[in-house]
Amino acid sequence: MLHNTYTTTTKAAVVREVGDAHALKVENDFPTPELKAGGVIVKNQYAGINFIDTYHRKGLYPRDLPFVGGQEGGGTVAAVSDEAAAQGIKVGDSVAYSVFGSYAQYTAVPAAKLLPVPDGVGLDVATSCVVQGLTAHYLTSSAHADLIKEGEWCLIHGVGGGTCQWAAQMAKLRGFKVIGTCSKGKADIAKTLGCDELIVLDEVPGASYEDYESVDIVARVLEVTDGKGCKAVIDGIGKSTVDISINSLAHRGIFISFGNASGAVPAFPVLRLIGKSAYVTRPKLLDYTVDRAELVSRADEIFGWLKAGKLNVSVDRSFPLEEAAEGHLYLEAGKSKGKVLYKID
Repeated sequence: MLHNTYTTTTKAAVVREVGDAHALKVENDFPTPELKAGGVIVKNQYAGINFIDTYHRKGLYPRDLPFVGGQEGGGTVAAVSDEAAAQGIKVGDSVAYSVFGSYAQYTAVPAAKLLPVPDGVGLDVATSCVVQGLTAHYLTSSAHADLIKEGEWCLIHGVGGGTCQWAAQMAKLRGFKVIGTCSKGKADIAKTLGCDELIVLDEVPGASYEDYESVDIVARVLEVTDGKGCKAVIDGIGKSTVDISINSLAHRGIFISFGNASGAVPAFPVLRLIGKSAYVTRPKLLDYTVDRAELVSRADEIFGWLKAGKLNVSVDRSFPLEEAAEGHLYLEAGKSKGKVLYKID
């Protein structure tokens, strides 16, 4: 094995019992993960905070306990296995990645999961790209199964923050016409994304989503689209928007449900889709980065857009890892107007 010196214990934000944000506790002597064949150890500078991390912490998406939170990180390579070295990976390389256990000083990452960070892209922005950027990429390029074409309408909920800031911009880069929804408190950010139509909603105090009953969104969508509806709806809100999303679809449109910010989408009869011969999908990122070629292809296009100035990535706030619970509380309260990170010393 080829490696430099790194500590045998790591500072990490650990979940030993599922629960609220305070279930995420920072430990200073958690064992550093083992360097495995074909892998590297990354010394993290940033870890991304994503809604899926809160689902793991709460037990909505169960994981074996205890576990280190997070699944998105960026930093420098601190140790390299022989197999990774043979691929040209070196100690000191700047990388980003998505594997479990990023809320820590050190994370073990398979070489196949590494994304080299190009010059000109900051590590904070690169870390932001890994889950939210790649998710937005597959949502706007693949999950719709080509049921939407250039020049057709796409409805994207919650464009004021997180993944859908990326998705709105990428949908425009794909040539779609975009209707975005956002809260009044995030309208300033949403107006910079290039949406063709922005529906501004009242806020739900203390919540990570807007008041979707404060405006008749379906009526507005039909007005904007000349009564046709949208060929694709990208919905990370969940319970509060499922009816709006389905009712906003065009003939043979697709409802892409990818998140649960307001709660999980309840079961509904498939017969609901018959009126417009509509489609529905509930995708996840792992199924759209099935091998290294697909992962790198998506990342390369995103990094290319970033370097060309075609994507505007907003890093809203960086919390020190010691404030792990506060980072989750901030995200869940709907305060973010962009990416939320942990800064790791």
